[in-house]
Amino acid sequence: MIFNKNTAKKTAEVLLHINAIKLSPNAPFTWTSGWKSPIYCDNRLVLSYPTIRNYIKSELAKNIENLYGKPDVIAGVATGAIGIGAIVADDLGLPFVYVRPEAKKHGRQNQIEGRLEKGQSVVVVEDLISTGKSSLNAVEALKSASVNVKGMAAIFTYGFERSKTNFAEKNIELHTLSNYESLLEQALDTGFINDKELNVLSQWNSNPSEWDII
Repeated sequence: MIFNKNTAKKTAEVLLHINAIKLSPNAPFTWTSGWKSPIYCDNRLVLSYPTIRNYIKSELAKNIENLYGKPDVIAGVATGAIGIGAIVADDLGLPFVYVRPEAKKHGRQNQIEGRLEKGQSVVVVEDLISTGKSSLNAVEALKSASVNVKGMAAIFTYGFERSKTNFAEKNIELHTLSNYESLLEQALDTGFINDKELNVLSQWNSNPSEWDII
């Protein structure tokens, strides 16, 4: 669920502007999973643009506080959301931790880095939601540390049905600044794509694991 429509379109606009989101319906990308995709998203680029970085930070911080009040801790999901999560925590004046995909094999063997105490309330920050698997893995690690995960806030989601099911099954509330539907509306309105390309992008989103360009 997006926080609000205006923010969703504005966020899509700035992500397109800095090429954090690239649309290429005629020459698809190949994801690590092997999926063919007419879109590629790297929201870590936000950190390189101070004005946009501050916009994303402020919108996430404001909406987290409006939705949840101030949690005790902000948690970022490694590695893409470490930077974003840290500046959101700073904006809210809160402690920050981050969650690795798995515990380290050496040293203290931590999966969660930073100080976290049992019973604390946590909001998880993500940069991007695809299937939600890695994000929910981080939530499970936090729950294993006996904290109260209030929900998750992310910059962008592809809005796959698989991810909606995954979050529903884990009973985790997800809110995002923008989503795929808002992205396509903004891209069409501003001439990033035409109607034919819109159709290709829409078809991909309905069945991304099986899609390929014809």
